[in-house]
Amino acid sequence: MKFLAIIAFVLGITFSANAQYKKAAVQATGLTCAMCSNATLKALETLPFVDKIDTDLENTTFILYFKPGAKVDIDAIKNKVEDAGFSVGKLVVTANFDDTSVKNDAHIAFGGSTLHFMHVKDQVLKGDKELTVIDKDFVSAKQYKKYAGETTMPCYKTGMMGDCCHAGTKSASNRVYHVTI
Repeated sequence: MKFLAIIAFVLGITFSANAQYKKAAVQATGLTCAMCSNATLKALETLPFVDKIDTDLENTTFILYFKPGAKVDIDAIKNKVEDAGFSVGKLVVTANFDDTSVKNDAHIAFGGSTLHFMHVKDQVLKGDKELTVIDKDFVSAKQYKKYAGETTMPCYKTGMMGDCCHAGTKSASNRVYHVTI
């Protein structure tokens, strides 16, 4: 029995090492001029896990490419945009999956954090997939309220595992990112 537990643990580490975020498109709201965009860009460039950034000024979007193998902190992206004086209108991360089963209202460990999939069909994710972060401060108040009505799990309101631990997923962090495909 102990041997099986060790194998399961090793396989979990292997999955975790292969699971990674590749890039993110963050749309900043409130940008009114080139100086605003430049301030946001400079703030995002200080993130240690970012390799390079492309900008789409017409849509006030910054495309962040992550360093391979780096641990990505989604909240840090939001914080940098807010530190520059703006807010996140939308954040879409591209993540690489290796035959990962997802279900609606279920948690999975991914890239050192926990993802809570909402408003999705049961499916197996393989390869690069775009996930839209739907937590508070990542979507409009109207969208947040809509998604809040689709789950009874308290983690959507708090952003923390809290009472959702019954889902069977344990993570190094208590933070849960709520995403949809």
